[in-house]
Amino acid sequence: MSSVLASEYLYDDFTNQKVAKQKVSNQKLFSSRFSDKNSVDSLSTDGIKQDQYPSRIYSEPMYIKRQDPIIYSNYRQKAPLDEALLDQYEKKGFLFLDGIFSDEEVLNMQKHMQYLRDDDEIKQREESVTESSSGDIRSVFDVHKLDAFIQGVAEDPRLVRIAEYLLGDEVYLHQTRLNYKPGFRGKEFYWHSDFETWHVEDGMPRMRALSMSITLTPNDYHNGPLLLIPGSHLTYISCVGETPENNYLSSLKTQNIGVPDDASLQSLIEKNGIEAAVGQPGRIILFDCNVLHGSNGNITSSPRSNLFFVYNALSNRVASPFGNTTPRPEYIAARKSIKALKKSD
Repeated sequence: MSSVLASEYLYDDFTNQKVAKQKVSNQKLFSSRFSDKNSVDSLSTDGIKQDQYPSRIYSEPMYIKRQDPIIYSNYRQKAPLDEALLDQYEKKGFLFLDGIFSDEEVLNMQKHMQYLRDDDEIKQREESVTESSSGDIRSVFDVHKLDAFIQGVAEDPRLVRIAEYLLGDEVYLHQTRLNYKPGFRGKEFYWHSDFETWHVEDGMPRMRALSMSITLTPNDYHNGPLLLIPGSHLTYISCVGETPENNYLSSLKTQNIGVPDDASLQSLIEKNGIEAAVGQPGRIILFDCNVLHGSNGNITSSPRSNLFFVYNALSNRVASPFGNTTPRPEYIAARKSIKALKKSD
């Protein structure tokens, strides 16, 4: 693990904790420069890769204030969401959308979800992640390439238009997946920021991505709904721990690296609380890439399933991983198959 050459700290009023001034060894030193479109130039003049959000390099957790916009577009009169929803997204880092899809559309999504879950051939593919104990499918990645109907949902202009506005750019699909949480045996997803992993392990330069999770079963307070910490998108937690090679092989089942420490979580939860993303099938949970979120295990008889689409700005496409590891496979993080989704206007 790289050593810290100079430890200088700022005081973060948001968390009442120390914040690292990002000074690390040449193996990990990154500082950004941008084009007019806010895209990252991945190499500086001395050939050292640049990073505004270092993680997994310090001996203790550090807080780095968010250095990127939350909403990249300025013209709210042209927004696909109303003012109140935009204010909520900016403040909390997430929002819930109902009524986007018709009952028939949701029913078709549920049928395709069941097909992917029950198909033995799909279960044997590398895109499928199973629970360590039960062997049940936990997630199926790259679902838009496995199912043409789901590809159509991911590229639906109603979703793309929202993503384009919030990210202020053309967008592409960085990742898609189905998450299954069967009754009685569905395991938890521990607290994490997606961006921390996408940055360190995939090479996503900036916080210019978002997720849309479509509920395909009732999500209630008992069957392990998505939990989110409001306002956590404003602070990047630089986590402790070195990334093992091929970390994804274990982290997609149980994540132990790149997760916030207890004290950081306690501080944020005491300040901002936790919100559960409960709702009926068809609800969209839209959240910023840096929002801390997770979910409990499901010990009820009611399964919980969600369809996830991750939209990334085209100018924010991934480069080499900032953690200096081998890039994760294409089915987890799009690197080669990048195309701008059809503009919605």
